[in-house]
Amino acid sequence: MSSFFSGWSWKMAWRDARSNKKRLFVYISAIIIGVAAQVAITSFRDSLNTTINNQSKELLGADLEIETEQLPPDTLTAYFNKLGGEQAQITEFPSMVLFPKGGNSRLSNIRALKGAFPFYGTLETIPSAAASQFKSDTTALVDQALMTQFGIEVGDSVKVGSVTFAISGAITKVPGEAAAASMIGPRIFIPHSMLDSTKLVQRGSRIEYKQYFKFSDGRDLAPIEAKLDSLEESLAMDIDYETVEERREEIGEAIGNLGKFLNLVGFIALLLGGIGVASSIHVYINQKIETASVLRCFGASSNQTMSIFLIQAIVLGFLGALAGTILGIGIQYLLPGLVSDFLPVNVELTISWLAIGLGLFTGTGVALAFALLPLLALRKSSPLYALRKVEGTITSLLPRKTKGIIYLTITLTVMGYASLLTESWQVGGIFTIGMVVSFGLLFLVAKGLMLLVRRFFPSNWTYVWRQGLANLYRPHNQTTTLMLSLGLGMLLVSTLYFSQDMLMEELDFATREDAPNLIFFDIQPDQNEGINTILNEQNVPVVQNVPMVTMRLDSLRGRGVQEITKDTTTKVRGWALRREYRSTYRDSLIGSETLLKGEWIGQAPDTGRVPVSAAKQIVEDLNLSIGDSLTFDVQGVPIEAYVGSIREVDFQRVQPNFFMLFPTGVLEPAPQIYVTVTRTPNQEASAQLQQTVVRKYPNVSAINVSRILETINQFIDKISFAVQFMALFSIITGLIVLGSSVATSRFQRIKESVLLRTIGASKKQILKILSVEYLFLGILSSLTGLILSLGATSLLGYFYFDITFTPNLWVISVGTVVLTGLTILIGMFNSRSIYKKTPLEVLRQEAT
Repeated sequence: MSSFFSGWSWKMAWRDARSNKKRLFVYISAIIIGVAAQVAITSFRDSLNTTINNQSKELLGADLEIETEQLPPDTLTAYFNKLGGEQAQITEFPSMVLFPKGGNSRLSNIRALKGAFPFYGTLETIPSAAASQFKSDTTALVDQALMTQFGIEVGDSVKVGSVTFAISGAITKVPGEAAAASMIGPRIFIPHSMLDSTKLVQRGSRIEYKQYFKFSDGRDLAPIEAKLDSLEESLAMDIDYETVEERREEIGEAIGNLGKFLNLVGFIALLLGGIGVASSIHVYINQKIETASVLRCFGASSNQTMSIFLIQAIVLGFLGALAGTILGIGIQYLLPGLVSDFLPVNVELTISWLAIGLGLFTGTGVALAFALLPLLALRKSSPLYALRKVEGTITSLLPRKTKGIIYLTITLTVMGYASLLTESWQVGGIFTIGMVVSFGLLFLVAKGLMLLVRRFFPSNWTYVWRQGLANLYRPHNQTTTLMLSLGLGMLLVSTLYFSQDMLMEELDFATREDAPNLIFFDIQPDQNEGINTILNEQNVPVVQNVPMVTMRLDSLRGRGVQEITKDTTTKVRGWALRREYRSTYRDSLIGSETLLKGEWIGQAPDTGRVPVSAAKQIVEDLNLSIGDSLTFDVQGVPIEAYVGSIREVDFQRVQPNFFMLFPTGVLEPAPQIYVTVTRTPNQEASAQLQQTVVRKYPNVSAINVSRILETINQFIDKISFAVQFMALFSIITGLIVLGSSVATSRFQRIKESVLLRTIGASKKQILKILSVEYLFLGILSSLTGLILSLGATSLLGYFYFDITFTPNLWVISVGTVVLTGLTILIGMFNSRSIYKKTPLEVLRQEAT
C-alpha cells in the first residue's frame, strides 16, 4: 500500500491521465447516471419522510377516527359523548350525481360533513372561503377534476339525490388523501344537515359513518382503543379506528416500500454502470500493458505500476460519483411531478446529506470493485510484454482462485448495498440472487444469439454486410457486454409494457361485442319494475336483474366468529369471517358458475337447515367442506345453513357474482335491494339512460364499465410512467456504455478503417460497414432483452395474475426499432472521425 501513497505514483497517474483524458472520461461517464438515480431517489425519499413526520396530524385531519358501516347504536354514541373533545362527523357513500348544466351524470363519493373537520390541515378549495361556508349556506363542494371533465364552474348546480345544490367551490386538496383518489370516486361534500333531504340513505345502501375527534389535553389513546375493542365484541359489529401514529406508519410503510423498489431499479442502472466501468477499464488496461511493462523495465515494481492505474480508477470513480451526485440533486426536483398524484402530502424538498454521502461512497466503491479484475491482472504483467504481446486478454494472467475471490467481493458488495437500501439482509440477498440469475440469463441469451449468428453466418451476403456482421467478433470485442447492458434496459421497460398491456387486455371486457357495460345498483324493491320499464323503453336489454341481501357470518361449524378470531391456530382468514356478505337467491346456476362438488338444491326444504352453494374462492379462505354448518345473521334474523355444494365462479364477468348462493324460499321476505345489468350500444346512449334513471330515481347509482376501464388505464399509466422513468436510467446507462465502448476501442477501429481504406475501401463503404455493425448490435441487444421479457411476463401472468399472456407485436416492433435506432445513432456519432478523415490524418492524430 505504500506505493499507493507515493508522490511518484500520483505524478505518474496525473501525467498518464493528461494524455488519455477522453478515454478516462468515458470510464467515469458509465457510473454517472446510476449514481444520479440513487441520489435523486434517496434524497426524495428522505424529504418525503421528513414531510410526513412534520405533517403527521394533517394526514388524518384529527387525533382519532372511528368508523362503522352501520349507524352507531346508542351505546356507541353515548361513548362518543363521554370522550368529549372537539368532534366532527362524516357520512360517506357512493351515489350518482347529475349536473343539470350539461345533463352529465357520474358515480361520485358523497360526504355529508358536520363539524369543523379537518381539525389539522385545511380542506383546500377554489375559492378558499367555500370550504367553511358551504355548511351554513347549504351549497356543495365538487372535486375540481370532475368539474373540469364536465365543464362545470362555481355557481353551477349539482343534483345529489332529491336535492339540487349550488356549487360554491372546487375541491383541490383533502388532508391525507392523494389526488389520484378522485380518479376512482370524485369527491362531493354536502352539509350534513341536508343528508336526510337527499333521500339517499336507504336500507341496503353501502354507507360509512366516520366520527373524528380532536383532544386538546394530549390524552393517551390506548385506553380508548381497548374500550372500542370491547364495544366491537359486545355490540357484534365492526368498529374500525385509526390514530395519527397509525396513519403515519401506514403511509410511511407504503412510501418506504415504493422508495425501496425505485431505489433497487436505480441500483440496477448503477450496476450496469459498473459493468461499463469494468468493460472500459479492461480495454484501457489492455492498451496500457506495454506502458506498464516499460516501467517495469526501468525498475518500477508491480505494486508501483498497479498503483498508477489504481489511483486513476479511484479518483475518476470519485469524480464520476460527484458528477452523478450533483445531477441526482437536480433530478430529485423532477420526481414530485411523477408521483405527486399518489402522495397525500405536498413534499417539501430538501438536500439530503445522507443521500450525497451514499452517492459518493457507492459510486466510488462500485467503480473500484468492478475495476479490480484488470487492475490486479496488471500486477502480473512482465517486463517481457514490452517486446511481445499478451496472448488473449490481460485477465487471463490471473489464477481462477483470484478471479473467484474478486467475483465474490463484487457479489458481497452488491448484496451489502442492496440490504442497506431495503433495510433487510433477506431482501438484499434475494435481490442479489435475482440479479445474478438475471445477468446470467442475459449473458447466456447474448452468447446464444452470437453463436447462432456465427453458426449460420450469411456467407452469400454482400461484402459490406458480411464485414459489418463480422466486426461483432473482432478481438477484444465488447459485444456481449453491450448486449448485456442494453438488453437489461430493454428487459425492464418491455416487461413493464407487456405486463400493463396484459392486464388492460384482460380488463377490457367492455369492448366485447356481447359484454354488459352498465350496472345499476341500490334499486329498492318498489323501484325495480320502474327501472326495467325505462330500459325497455330505451331498447336496451335487461341482461341480469338480481336481488341482493346483506348478511354477516355469525358462526362456523358451531363456533362463534369472535371465538374463531381469537384462535391463533385457525386456518380461517379473518377478513372472510368479519366481512359483510351480499348474497342472492335463485333456483338454478347460471353461465358464470360451474358446480365442482356436492349437489345444487334450488328450492329450500320447508324445515331444517338451508343448503347454500359456496364459491371456490371463499371456500379456501373459510376452510370449508361439504356439509359444514354456517349461521348467518341476516339483518338481525339468524338463518341456519350448511354447505350443500361448491361452485367455481367467473368473477371477471361484468355481472353480480356471489360468494354465497341461497336457494329460493328463504330470503324473499328479507330486506333487499336489486342490481340490474344492461348493455348500451354507445357512450351517448349510456349517458342518456343514466340521466333518465337518475332524474326519476335519484338514489339509484350506476357503474359505467367503460368509464371504469378508462380510469384504471389512466391509473396504471401514471404508476407505470414513474417506474418506466427509473427503468430508462438503465437504458441511458446502456447507451453510455455503448458510447464508451466505441471510444475505448476507437484505436482498434481506426486501424481497421485505415487498413480498409489502404486496400481501396471508400468512405461510403466504411460508413455502411459501421452502420451494419451497430444495426446488428441494436437488434441482438433488443432480442436479448425481449426474449427474457417475454418469459418473465409469461411467468408473471401464469403464477401471479393467473392470466394467459399473448405478446403484443406492436411493443416488440417499436422497442426493437427505438433501441436499434439509438444504438446506430450513438455508435455512428462516436465513430464519425474514423470515416471522415484520411488514413494519414488519422494516424498522425493518434500518434500525437
